[in-house]
Amino acid sequence: MGDEAGEYLGFVGAGRMATALAGGVVRSGAWTAGRVLATDVSADALKKFTVATGAGAVNSVPELAERCGVIVVAVKPGQVGEALAPVSGLAAPRLLISLAAGVPLARLESHVPASFRVIRVMPNTPALVGAGASAYSLGARASGADAAVAERLLGSVGLAVRVPETQLDAVTGLSGSGPAYLCVVIEALADGGVAAGLPRPLALRLAAQTVLGAGRLVIESGEHPARLKDDVASPAGTTVEGLKVLEAQGVRSAFIEAVAAATRRSRELGQSFLP
Repeated sequence: MGDEAGEYLGFVGAGRMATALAGGVVRSGAWTAGRVLATDVSADALKKFTVATGAGAVNSVPELAERCGVIVVAVKPGQVGEALAPVSGLAAPRLLISLAAGVPLARLESHVPASFRVIRVMPNTPALVGAGASAYSLGARASGADAAVAERLLGSVGLAVRVPETQLDAVTGLSGSGPAYLCVVIEALADGGVAAGLPRPLALRLAAQTVLGAGRLVIESGEHPARLKDDVASPAGTTVEGLKVLEAQGVRSAFIEAVAAATRRSRELGQSFLP
């Protein structure tokens, strides 16, 4: 489904992630701006959404649900129940896509009519610049056609992969939380450059571009990161000296443990949202 099928796409919540996704689908042509709507309790957020995307706005969740065949829930996890309460009496089938971190499919399905198909998504913040890494899981009633809609939506702002719901906590620990880890890396690399004599603005630009470029190199070359690392690490050269320090400081283990800790915390939070 998509705009060519005459279907409207609606966002419950018009914050930054909703704005990024709406802008992505409009740019990609998956939906035209005229068939994208949003509603939000904040008039300011709604205005920013419409200005940024060219999409429309409605005053309430019931109005949006009546008009939209695909509904994206883009609110905080604790607000999901309140956001979905107005659709409880809607009989017409709808596809509901939830961006609420940690809220399980079972919980989402308990808040909507039996006619609704549900998909749970774990996006990440680089979607704001079209470079997201999102994973999604299908609810019991969702179909392959529904998965194609999720791919179209999420693929408009980056990578979209389908996983079993049991893997979404690990996705949260890796790609959901990963941008924060890499911002620490960028900041630390820049600090090292400043300590070595570079102006801070230049050091930040070089560090950020280096992380961006390394990611693209892994994806586009198809090579294992270890092979690409070895390509840079000439015998007795500068890179090997730096790698020795990273290994001695346990940087590799620290990243592994960070992902594991975030995964455990995601699992704990998810348990609190179970029906």
